[in-house]
Amino acid sequence: MSEQEQQPLKVALVAGEASGDILGAGLMQALRKQHPQIEFIGVGGPLMEAQGLTSYFPMERLSIMGLVEVLGRLPELLSRRKRLIATLKAQQPDVFIGIDAPDFNLTIELQLRAAGIKTVHYVSPSVWAWRQKRVFKIRQGCDLMLTLLPFEAQFYQEHQVPVLFVGHPLADSIAMQHDPVPAREQLCLPLDAEVVALLPGSRGGEVAKLGALFVETARYLLAEKPQLRFVIPAANQARREQLAAILAEMPNLPIQILDGQSQTALQACDAVLIASGTATLEAMLFKKPMVVAYKLAPVSHWLLKKMVKSPYISLPNLLANDMLVPEFIQDAATPKALGDAVLAQLRDGSEQTQRFAQLHESLRCDASERAAQGVLQLVGRT
Repeated sequence: MSEQEQQPLKVALVAGEASGDILGAGLMQALRKQHPQIEFIGVGGPLMEAQGLTSYFPMERLSIMGLVEVLGRLPELLSRRKRLIATLKAQQPDVFIGIDAPDFNLTIELQLRAAGIKTVHYVSPSVWAWRQKRVFKIRQGCDLMLTLLPFEAQFYQEHQVPVLFVGHPLADSIAMQHDPVPAREQLCLPLDAEVVALLPGSRGGEVAKLGALFVETARYLLAEKPQLRFVIPAANQARREQLAAILAEMPNLPIQILDGQSQTALQACDAVLIASGTATLEAMLFKKPMVVAYKLAPVSHWLLKKMVKSPYISLPNLLANDMLVPEFIQDAATPKALGDAVLAQLRDGSEQTQRFAQLHESLRCDASERAAQGVLQLVGRT
């Protein structure tokens, strides 16, 4: 073993939200398997901290939804990023790994790479869908792009960006088949009832825009199918309080708020009404028929509509390259429209679920291990 290989590794990581915290924790665990003497610094959530990350500030300070919404927090974000870049330059890690959060992380990568630090970006921004010119900044600032989805890797290859498709960790951790009975027993749900999971998002802004809409949709569904039951996972205590306030305005609905347990809810349910985002991938991996909705501030939506080139917003549709899952955006997302689409999936969701199984197989690649190998190869520690 060379002297360099005997030296402890110092790895800097920055994640900006819960999904990045999951990815970062899996990558950190895989890296430690091969290099037990490893130090992790940067910004992350509780899962990354449990793997040994020293987080310089709370990850939640980076979690903001929408284009307009970020403006109120911009001075704070710019100040935090400036201080973080200075700290990381002083710390001189062997590699910096930006996990998602591209508007925050890509500038860090650009400056650290210029300072001689190796840089990796884990989870491609949606450059193939909008703001495609960002690929030139990525090429300048990134030594390696790790993509979760196969069509993303093809895009980067076409633009001469070093890339490795690693698959998705959720596809590795979620089994190909599931029995809903244990999950229903855990949640005290009747085994003979149809259950719909409501997932309006994990961020406060998402729940503010979709929570009441999803509850109103549940009320519409109950008029059509009175025996339906509903579960709505709350990502944290703040979301639980937010959802409880919404339900207080529409009492006496058979909707059970869960503390987390989103995967248990997905395992237990027959269909899902869900916000566009990473959770749609989870629902796909649990092979649950779904209907997708999303709402933004009007100005954010107007800007995105001008810029987005992709015909789809949900990950299952992007993977399938087909409108497999019904999508309802902005004013199209009404209780009746969403409710009728959910009823159609409850009647027969087999077209979705059969394709979901195929897509699941295509993403099972032992992602965290592959990502760790890519990082270690980049820094010469394989």
